[in-house]
Amino acid sequence: QVQLVESGGGLVQAGGSLRLSCATSGGTFSRYAMGWFRQAPGKEREFVAIIAASGVYTYYADSVKGRFTVSRDNAKNTVYLQMNSLNAEDTAVYYCAARTGIWSPAVPDRYDYWGQGTQVTVSS
Repeated sequence: QVQLVESGGGLVQAGGSLRLSCATSGGTFSRYAMGWFRQAPGKEREFVAIIAASGVYTYYADSVKGRFTVSRDNAKNTVYLQMNSLNAEDTAVYYCAARTGIWSPAVPDRYDYWGQGTQVTVSS
C-alpha cells in the first residue's frame, strides 16, 4: 500500500508562487507515474500535471501550462509541483496521485493511490 502526503499549500497573493511536495512511502516510488489534480469548491476534480516514473515525460493541463512545473526526486520518494504566476482560479485543494503507466493522464480513475490534499488559496 502506497501512502502519499502532500504539503506546501497555503495562502498566497495573486502573482505569487508556491511549491507543493508529495512524499510517498510504502511502495517503490520509481515504478509510479505521479499526477497532480485539484478540486475547487463545487467543481469536479481537475487534472493538473503528470510526470512519468522515469521523470523524462511530463504533461500539463492547458490551464497551467507555462506556469506550473512538475518534477520528482526518486532518491527522496517525492514529487513536486512548482506553481508560479498564481491567480484566483488556481484556488483549490491539490492532490497528488500515483499510478502505473501514463495513458489517459487526466482520468482520475486511472490512478491507484491518492493523498489527502493540501489547500491552496490565492487572494486577488
